Amino acid sequence: MSALAVFLWGWLGLASIFTLVWAVQLKTRNAGIVDAVWAWTLGALGPWFALNSPAPDTLKWLLAIMPLVWGLRLGTYLWFRNHGKPEDGRYKQLRVEWGASANTRMFSFFQVQVVFSMLISLGMLVISQRIDEPAQWAVLLAVALWVVSIAGEYLADQQLAKFKANPANKGRVCRQGLWKYSRHPNYFFECLHWVAYLPLALGAPWGVLALLPPLVMAFLLMKMSGIPATEAQAARTRPEYAEYIRTTSPLIPWFPKS
Repeated sequence: MSALAVFLWGWLGLASIFTLVWAVQLKTRNAGIVDAVWAWTLGALGPWFALNSPAPDTLKWLLAIMPLVWGLRLGTYLWFRNHGKPEDGRYKQLRVEWGASANTRMFSFFQVQVVFSMLISLGMLVISQRIDEPAQWAVLLAVALWVVSIAGEYLADQQLAKFKANPANKGRVCRQGLWKYSRHPNYFFECLHWVAYLPLALGAPWGVLALLPPLVMAFLLMKMSGIPATEAQAARTRPEYAEYIRTTSPLIPWFPKS
């Protein structure tokens, strides 16, 4: 199967799954399930590309395992975080803003997520089409970046979950652990995860496309559905958040301002 066919079949698969999820949320009135599905399906594109790849076996295994583990870890965390709870405030706000057209606009919103998922997947697709082995240092660097990103995002998620589990912290801002140095350390490690694929694409045909995943992810988190929506919700519910914004780096961990 050609690279284009593999890519388009992957797109069709994601579009179909997101359409099903949209139909489910019509009944449940809870669009939050899309967060977990987004991570699971994007992670599953790695094994899909590896299965239809002419690359050496080592590269195939890396391509299958790295995004799949990332997607399973993040998707499962998001599922248990949201399952059985009221709809996330971000989606509630969208329904209010969209009014009578909320259902159709939510469908478009879900499909736009598919488009961004496919843009992010281009780095994996490029790697899947190389027929030579990357340099050993490139493989070691990719694995090291991947391990740091997975561990860092897991740690940030656990620190925030532990903070929220304490009833005394209701309405307060988490400044513990990594959250002291970044308002969104989980998002930082999310971007770093997609940087991990860059070394594997060095020297590959169209390898420059591997720059797209971290750039697209950073754009999504900094300008669209990540930080803007999350911080707008936080500002409405946590009086301390304005001061947190003033003193703390938005993404890249750094020492807080005095």
